[in-house]
Amino acid sequence: MFPSTFRTPTLTAPQVLHLHGGAFVIGAPPGGSRVAALLKQAGACVHSFDYPLAPAHPFPQAVESAYAVLAGMQPKRRCGPLFVAGEEAGGNLAAALALMARDRGGPMLAGQILLSPMLDVCVATASLRDARAGPVGCRWADGWRKYLPRASDATHPYATPGSAMRLAGLPRTLLLTSQDDPLRDETRAYAQRLRDEGVPVDELVLPFATGFPVAYRESGNEAPWAEALREPLRRFLNQDPCQP
Repeated sequence: MFPSTFRTPTLTAPQVLHLHGGAFVIGAPPGGSRVAALLKQAGACVHSFDYPLAPAHPFPQAVESAYAVLAGMQPKRRCGPLFVAGEEAGGNLAAALALMARDRGGPMLAGQILLSPMLDVCVATASLRDARAGPVGCRWADGWRKYLPRASDATHPYATPGSAMRLAGLPRTLLLTSQDDPLRDETRAYAQRLRDEGVPVDELVLPFATGFPVAYRESGNEAPWAEALREPLRRFLNQDPCQP
């Protein structure tokens, strides 16, 4: 499995390793093309990775495969800063990669971009209940079970970054969600936990219906939420890393 690359003409453009959604069990880089396209429009060189899917490839295979790709993208001379980004299950993997890069001494990340990330294995937040999603017949609960077949996996910070005990030292973070997003509460809780640990956080909650996180995978005409994400993505990717 290899990353598909969306290139920009600028050699010093930010590099982004992008990880698609699909509750750990479905999806491929074309399925995350809306997010990848927005990152490209924001000025990034985007590498979308077709990571191995559960249940055939349970934790930690997807995140370890993604880390190997990330390590190969370490910024070299004339290359721009390095970011990780992902939506839904891909947001989980991106958050885990940021933890791994911190713990393993690199590569150095300029930031992480998490769109409606799957962070809470309990699947019990109010926003999930409001969406009538729960432990039975819920795509996210089913995805968690297939990704983490061993009960002990649920306690590992690289499997469930939302419950990681140590968040200090992570790179600045952009978290995106919306008022109708079933994953809104765990996204916002993670934003607050990062702030409490001194991590610079930009948080955007779109105040209108978006259909997140399913909408990230939909094809067709441009989504109405895309315009609202363009400027926050551009600003985050091109922010001076020395500024708070």
